[in-house]
Amino acid sequence: MFLFLSAMKEIRNFCIIAHIDHGKSTLADRLLEYTETVSQRDLQAQVLDDMDIERERGITIKSHAIQMDYVHNNEKYVLNLIDTPGHVDFSYEVSRSIAACEGALLIIDATQGIQAQTISNLYLAIENDLEIIPVLNKMDLDNAMPDEVKDQIVDMIGCDYDDIIEASGKTGYGVDNILNAIIDKVPPPKGDPESPLQALIFDSVFNSFRGIIAYFRIFNGEIKKGDKVKFVNTGKEYEANEIGVLRLKQESRDVLKTGDVGYIISGIKTSKEVKVGDTITHLAEPCESAIEGFEDVKPMVFAGIYPTDPDEYEELRTSIEKLQLNDASLTFEPESSMALGFGFRCGFLGLLHMEIIQERLDREFNMNVITTMPNVSYRVITNKSEIIEVHNPSGLPEQKFIDHIEEPYIKAQVITRSDYIGPIIKLCLDKRGELKNQVYLTTSRVELTVDMPLGEIVFDFYDKLKSISKGYASFDYHVSGYKPAKLIKLDILLNSEPVDALSSLIHVDNAYDLGRRICVKLKDLIPRQQYDIAIQAAIGAKIIARETIKAVRKDVTAKCYGGDITRKRKLLEKQKKGKKRMRQVGNVEVPQQAFLVVLKLNDN
Repeated sequence: MFLFLSAMKEIRNFCIIAHIDHGKSTLADRLLEYTETVSQRDLQAQVLDDMDIERERGITIKSHAIQMDYVHNNEKYVLNLIDTPGHVDFSYEVSRSIAACEGALLIIDATQGIQAQTISNLYLAIENDLEIIPVLNKMDLDNAMPDEVKDQIVDMIGCDYDDIIEASGKTGYGVDNILNAIIDKVPPPKGDPESPLQALIFDSVFNSFRGIIAYFRIFNGEIKKGDKVKFVNTGKEYEANEIGVLRLKQESRDVLKTGDVGYIISGIKTSKEVKVGDTITHLAEPCESAIEGFEDVKPMVFAGIYPTDPDEYEELRTSIEKLQLNDASLTFEPESSMALGFGFRCGFLGLLHMEIIQERLDREFNMNVITTMPNVSYRVITNKSEIIEVHNPSGLPEQKFIDHIEEPYIKAQVITRSDYIGPIIKLCLDKRGELKNQVYLTTSRVELTVDMPLGEIVFDFYDKLKSISKGYASFDYHVSGYKPAKLIKLDILLNSEPVDALSSLIHVDNAYDLGRRICVKLKDLIPRQQYDIAIQAAIGAKIIARETIKAVRKDVTAKCYGGDITRKRKLLEKQKKGKKRMRQVGNVEVPQQAFLVVLKLNDN
């Protein structure tokens, strides 16, 4: 027992909280370099961000974990860094990583100050009683504002000025102070080594040879290689074929004890069996209760993904299945469209998640896909008080069966400079938002709290916010619930035939404007045919906008030099009949860009 406790005293489990581009991955590199976890030969920028997209965009998409050894006052300590994604789409993963730690490094950019996502993740850490160590990063830059940003940090977390560690991820300045603060301030893990096994899964990765590898943190008890274990929430039972710790590469161990962070390989082949937030326990002697906070991750944004070549449907299915092994939050089900053929209706955590999946399909699997207009999940309450979840406009029941429709609402936090507050409030109100609170963090920085529909931010809200504020505003949100809304189905018709891939569920106030703009844009994109093409926007049977693409006409009267006018009329009449016949049998070819038209409407 004493050996267990002394071993636990030498463990420190911590995570890093930071907004996108505040230098979290670079500072993590310096920690790995300083503790000699990574040799000079293996060192590269953003060691923990191993995807090309992560490196290019400067964001962490997949959370990582790594163990470091550090000697402090002649004692050897084990530091487990559980890295977290910074983007709002991955907030559930962040919450589970935070739950696996006792301390958090709060990294704030000395040139930008506190941003919205930093605040929401900080609140999560405070709720979990984590010890917060504030770090002011990028101190080497000429435009750093240390005094101003320190004032913001003190106001927000109530620490002393001396507690804030000045650092630079680029030069390595202050890294030793950070490591010493982790050991001095972050408490060692608590837990009972003699209790039944209770471990929290905070992440999982897929290995094509070994199956799904689950990463976990042990709160009570211990696990040995070969133990029979059970995942509490899924009810699945496995054998621990291999367990170990997460160094730069996985290192197997025979036993892991209370407070340890490690991995388990059990030959699991499907991602649905390993859920982030689940509890691992022994089959023979299970723990009394699961670790609190588990929930099934629900997708918030839905879009259809179709192959550009219909013959590649099966290849697309295989590619999405492989992606799902690495990313359990991606959901998909087959669907078909009159215009696009066979494809899949995919559910994403948010817009960034959707963009990343598209890019990974292209890069990793060389799949060219068409993505339909994204929409959120609506709840339809029928006349019989049944609740139907609708992810696709084509799944909407007939109007006569609908009592009302509810849409998801979010509580959004926007932090901006006070110079841009007017245009930002106007943008939020235009998006059917309702201003709830306005707090001045400093004389020049304001935090706005707005209630608004999720459906209004899935197109261009973030881009517009960034352009209005010249890149300074930061945005964060969480779903607050559902509210009734006046939503209607907007159909786009080509030659009186609805194009299902372009239909959308939209608020009644925005329908006329959006319908007209889609028609104008399609007129530019669809090539002219031998006959007139009518492009119409319709709500039910009512046409609300129309554009006509004129036919390509041959001058059939060119051979008539003078003579009776009836000869010309006869030829024109004959041409007219031919055009009418062509129109009845002709199919309008819709180019690929037309399906992205709605996403690009803010360009004009």
